Amino acid sequence: MPHDNRLPEDHHRALLVGRVWCDAPEGPALVVVRDGQVIDISDTIGVMADLLDRDDAPQIVASATGPVLCDVATLLDNSTHSPQVAPHLLAPCDIQAIKACGVTFAVSLLERVIEEQAGGDPKRAAELRDELQRLIGGDLSKITPGSDDAMALRDELKARGAWSQYMEVGIGADAEVFTKAQPLSSVGFGAWVGLHPASRWNNPEPEVVLAVNATGKPVGATLGNDVNLRDIEGRSALLLGKAKDNNASCAIGPFIRLFDEHFTMDDVRTAMVDLRIDGEDDGFRLEDSSDMREISRSPEELVRQTVGPHHQYPDGFMLFLGTMFSPIQDRDGPGQGFTHHTGDTVTIATPRLGALVNRVERSDRLPPWTYGIRRWLADRQRRAARRA
Repeated sequence: MPHDNRLPEDHHRALLVGRVWCDAPEGPALVVVRDGQVIDISDTIGVMADLLDRDDAPQIVASATGPVLCDVATLLDNSTHSPQVAPHLLAPCDIQAIKACGVTFAVSLLERVIEEQAGGDPKRAAELRDELQRLIGGDLSKITPGSDDAMALRDELKARGAWSQYMEVGIGADAEVFTKAQPLSSVGFGAWVGLHPASRWNNPEPEVVLAVNATGKPVGATLGNDVNLRDIEGRSALLLGKAKDNNASCAIGPFIRLFDEHFTMDDVRTAMVDLRIDGEDDGFRLEDSSDMREISRSPEELVRQTVGPHHQYPDGFMLFLGTMFSPIQDRDGPGQGFTHHTGDTVTIATPRLGALVNRVERSDRLPPWTYGIRRWLADRQRRAARRA
């Protein structure tokens, strides 16, 4: 049987855990994928945050029993129906905070500076890109943030009038870490992702996402789309909340792959992340790849800057590690760069994690987010009452 590239290339030995929506009983269920089957383990452990806190989480994923909901190919197919058919995938996290790191790659650093100096106008981007590359020169990816070389470059850029708040977090000592979305608001594999209706310049941000437990330990990884509104953030960094946190603006999935002897942080550090965008209305195709080895700060450092004595996350958190993708391929005319059209299909993939696939629509045209903590608690109570 040919490999389903929506799953890890070595899925037969991967410890995959996720969340699905069921109709009977209605509500989310915690599942594992084993031997191609999707197994509901909610009666063993029903909260993803609890599972990730367990030292024996790999053993639970490898051996927990429960009803088989369907085979994994059916689950993935159900998730791409519009509307989705139960059982279908949800974002694999539940009550964890959703955090994200910005400008952790040299390419994205330059693009953020361009956004800022363009004031959100995509027509000025190409000209500014050339100017900045002439001015800065060199390879920013070889500069260690916070190092003496980085501080010397900072002083030189200030003297030239080219310093930026994005340079500060890109090569300075402190990483940019922000809240991307609220718990339970992220969408999963196959769902529509949303663009704020005011945006006219935007793009996907494909990223590796770490699953970090309540002790601050990374215990697994998945894929994410940190949907980005370049025009809104470019007008002012103080609009980051409006640019980043909207209805369906955060996608995570398809599954969390737990770390074990077959999948470690080294696999995250060396991952090649592929992006493909397929336009529905114009036949547009964009393909690119990102090498995690070009990240300016290690995943471990980004975790340390997020959690520690200065800040705790008692339910754990999901951490987007940043992207080097800022698509600049012209789509709607010379010099206009890339922006989404509604109906676009975005595929984010890497061999050890599989693929996250979503389609694009305006946030105000998508179903509103109504499933919050109170409804999640009520569904858990109903499920517990049925077991009693």
